[in-house]
Amino acid sequence: MLTTTEGASPWHAGERALQSQAGVAERMEEVGRRVLRDHLIDQHRAFYPQLPFIVLGSVDGEGNPWATLRASYPGFLQSPDPDTLSVSLRREPADPADAGMDDGMPIGMLGIELHTRRRNRLNGTIRRRGAEQFDVTVGQSYGNCPKYIQLRDFGFVRDPSTSSAREPLKLDRLDDRARQMITTADTFFVASYADLETGERQADVSHRGGKPGFVRIGGGDTLTIPDFAGNLFFNTLGNILANGKAGLVFTDFETGELLQLSGDAQVVLDSSEIAAFQGAERLWRFTPRHVIRRPDALPLRWTSTAEGQSPSLKMTGSWEEALDIS
Repeated sequence: MLTTTEGASPWHAGERALQSQAGVAERMEEVGRRVLRDHLIDQHRAFYPQLPFIVLGSVDGEGNPWATLRASYPGFLQSPDPDTLSVSLRREPADPADAGMDDGMPIGMLGIELHTRRRNRLNGTIRRRGAEQFDVTVGQSYGNCPKYIQLRDFGFVRDPSTSSAREPLKLDRLDDRARQMITTADTFFVASYADLETGERQADVSHRGGKPGFVRIGGGDTLTIPDFAGNLFFNTLGNILANGKAGLVFTDFETGELLQLSGDAQVVLDSSEIAAFQGAERLWRFTPRHVIRRPDALPLRWTSTAEGQSPSLKMTGSWEEALDIS
């Protein structure tokens, strides 16, 4: 549990601690009150129904966070009123994140268009309407900038109501295929959460992008990830600071395969590698405790577009360069 008094602050203790470390705490108090809304604005209410997939972050009954992607034809997300996002997706037992999607559970949601770099986030509480649908009562809703998003076009390869014929693989550790997915990735998504002093649990899921190979695998399958300049909200890293847990999902955009990891995480504020990795303002590390690989999990496929790499990545380095310097 976070022990700092929450008061009227829009941020919890973990987020505030990192904002203070970055020297922006006072400014972010003002920013948070202005941009963190308890409802969906009209622009966001029109945005979500356009999407062919949604990124979700949940927490299972044992306190493990999981990130996942779920896809369907545009229109499966609707906002009947500013306080609600309705989701038409059936339960998916093969997805470990589904265990955290019962009635009353917290959820983090990221709507992202890879073909336009638009993205918006919200967190809230699930209100189940059966096995095929649920509503999310909005807790916080806000926009995100397009930084570090790689452009990709999408298409469906099967009806999204048809599940994959491939069984999920539960692994004791990263296998060769999992390691390949991580070391070649330019994108992944991370789920995290914090237990607030009010007794509420607040879930979150966010995007991370970099040059291919920006995630390094070390001993014990521990991943090291640079944290580049962002919006200074510190939602993900603040949650990690609060409870030391995270859930990651890597996607093979060409095959629809998902690699879902849940485990321990820590924020690294003092390391020679931070200065050595161009663009990194801090690092964080993640050690998987649960590893699930799901071939053909998604009915979507994406193709990279010409000049699709985010312009923001021109000012970032690589692990090869960082290790040479450090």
